[in-house]
Amino acid sequence: MADTRGDLRDDGAEMAVTLATPDPKNVQELTQYVTLLLQQMQERFQTMSDQIISRIDEMGTRIDDLERNIADLMTQAGPEEPDK
Repeated sequence: MADTRGDLRDDGAEMAVTLATPDPKNVQELTQYVTLLLQQMQERFQTMSDQIISRIDEMGTRIDDLERNIADLMTQAGPEEPDK
């Protein structure tokens, strides 16, 4: 069976995946190649999912901090006088 090691690069905006072209000698080798490929894809999707969830959590924390800061500024500014 051909070399199935992949070259994964993640340079922020783009990801390149390079796999050697399989040269299976029989159905079993093809099955192994496809299984390995699917496992690699699953690992990559899991990593991306974890990164997305982490960034969403971080953004939620930042929004909470911003809301707190705005509330503090409004308290420091005092009550607004209604227009007459």
